[in-house]
Amino acid sequence: MASMQGQKSAVRAAVAAKLRLLPQSDIARQSQMAVGRVLAAPFFAQSTNVSCYLSMPAGELETAALVSEILRAGKTLFVPKIDPSARGKMDFLKVYGEDDLSSLSSGLWGIREPEYEWQGQPRLNALDEAAGQLDLILVPGVAFDRSLSRVGHGKGYYDRFISAYTRSKCANAQRKPLLVALALREQILEAGQVPTALHDWKMDVIVGPDGIIMGSA
Repeated sequence: MASMQGQKSAVRAAVAAKLRLLPQSDIARQSQMAVGRVLAAPFFAQSTNVSCYLSMPAGELETAALVSEILRAGKTLFVPKIDPSARGKMDFLKVYGEDDLSSLSSGLWGIREPEYEWQGQPRLNALDEAAGQLDLILVPGVAFDRSLSRVGHGKGYYDRFISAYTRSKCANAQRKPLLVALALREQILEAGQVPTALHDWKMDVIVGPDGIIMGSA
C-alpha cells in the first residue's frame, strides 16, 4: 500500500509541477476547446441529469462556461458539496438555475459550493430517490492516462461517491453513470503511467483539448 501511495504521490507531484507553469491564458484556451468537445458529444446530448465539478481558482480545466451551458440546455445539474460532518464524504446537490449558480459562495480550496438548503427547503441530492438516474458525471483529477486510469488529489471523494451511488442506485437495475474526465493536455499521460488500486474507478471517457479518449467496451 505504501508503494502504491508513493507512486501516486510522485505522479501528482510531477503533473502539479507542470500545471504550475501553465499561464492562465493557456488553461482558459484549453478549457474552451475541451468544453466545446463535451457540448458536441453524443453522450452529452443524450444525458438529462448531469453532475459537473465547479473548478478551482487555478490549476485545472475551467468549468464555468460548461455548467452554464448544462443549465441552458435544460438539463438538471448537480454539483459537489463536501460534507463537513463526515470524513471523505461528498454529496452532489442540485443547482436550481443560473441565478442559484451565480450565488454560490466559495468553500474548501476556494471552490464554490451550494448550501444544503435552497429557499428554505433541502436541496435535491443525487442519491435521493426523487432525483432519478444520474446519466453523466464530469470528473476532475490531477492526472489521467490513455488506459483511462485516474489519480485525484488523494482524498478519495469521487471514488467513495461513485461506489456509494452504484450501490444505492445501480442495485435497482439503473445503469452506472458515464464517468467522463475533463483534462488539460499536461494531465493526460501514456497508458500505464497512472498507478491504480482495486478501489480506484476507471473513467469511461477522457475529454481534453485535443480530442476524446474512449474505452474499447
